[in-house]
Amino acid sequence: MALLAITAKKLFTPREIIQEGLVVIDEGVIRSVGSREELTAPAAARLVDLGERILAPGFVDVHIHGGGGHDVMEATREALETVAAMVLRHGTTCFVPTTLTAAPPVLSKSLEGLGSLIRSWKNRGAKTPAPGGLLAEPVGIHLEGPFLSAECRGAHPAGDLQAPSLPLFQQLQAAAGGCLRILTLAPELEGATELQAAAIRSGVRVGLGHSNATFRQTETAIAAGASHAVHVFNAMRRFEHRETGILGAVLTDDRVQAEVIADGVHVSAPALRLLVRAKGTANILLITDGVSATGMGPGRFRLGEMEIRVEDDPRTGFPACRNTEGRLAGSVLTQDRAIRNMVDFTDVTLCEAVRMATLNPARALGMEHRKGCLQPGADADIVVLEPDGTVVGAMARGIGNFL
Repeated sequence: MALLAITAKKLFTPREIIQEGLVVIDEGVIRSVGSREELTAPAAARLVDLGERILAPGFVDVHIHGGGGHDVMEATREALETVAAMVLRHGTTCFVPTTLTAAPPVLSKSLEGLGSLIRSWKNRGAKTPAPGGLLAEPVGIHLEGPFLSAECRGAHPAGDLQAPSLPLFQQLQAAAGGCLRILTLAPELEGATELQAAAIRSGVRVGLGHSNATFRQTETAIAAGASHAVHVFNAMRRFEHRETGILGAVLTDDRVQAEVIADGVHVSAPALRLLVRAKGTANILLITDGVSATGMGPGRFRLGEMEIRVEDDPRTGFPACRNTEGRLAGSVLTQDRAIRNMVDFTDVTLCEAVRMATLNPARALGMEHRKGCLQPGADADIVVLEPDGTVVGAMARGIGNFL
């Protein structure tokens, strides 16, 4: 892999904006980052000038169920590579395939397949692209369910929900083969405290979601190490001024980050503005909760074992995914669209919105020194943006489609 030097009008690191920037890449890793006044491109490097465009870290999606007509629960190479190719076109260079509540044997089978694929992906390495071309990198599995509240289950099948169980969690974790990174958990359920502690001890991050928890129950879980809230405002106990519930804790406790689906359907613009004021730009994770229908247009698709329908939401005019019960069932959002929506719906800058899709989710995974940033030693996961935030190219582990 040749030494590469890329210049652009601006770099979003995204902790700062560097004008007239230069990034040097060697063997799929960023060697140096700075302004052209500070740095000089190595004489042996191939030079790529992006002109007036912006260079930013590749986006990181910690919550995605599928795309391009495929669901990650299929757990086949075709399905995962289809999703990986689709998200990369929208600037996402790494993602966490997210499962849906299902019967334990079904869930175990999906976890086994996903774990095997992710391990083989890692072993393939940055220098060997997939036969089908450039792909985003799956960096672990997000287990969304089955340990969820029946009252706040959203589209998750009621009949497959399970009480928190350490033996069942260990069975599912073993099926994933060391690839489980995030567990969504309703902290108010009996046994959740013990399960959370065991998950964290084993290196799994705990996200609080699909929960009817009180403020006190949520604060107890956060104090014990729960690190973020899953698709905040959705599938959560309603906010009441005398018992604010899980939302009151999430919005006021700086120890926890908040996922949000900024698709114009799941969360209104005023609620997004409230979230920004409450959490600040360093504690919001722009996720997609994308399903198999992403990138496919209106129609009928699958989410896990259920049928979903995609059509324009009559209230907002934006596309919405619903199951046969009429419940919202994920989205068809992409991260580039989420970034532009945050800029349009709130008062954040483009660089701040990019941070919500890069450094913040990388931090939620404990990967902030390798993913979601432009800094020496990080993977060369890079996205090229027009000044309005439109994605025009991406690079994953030093291999790019804009070179």
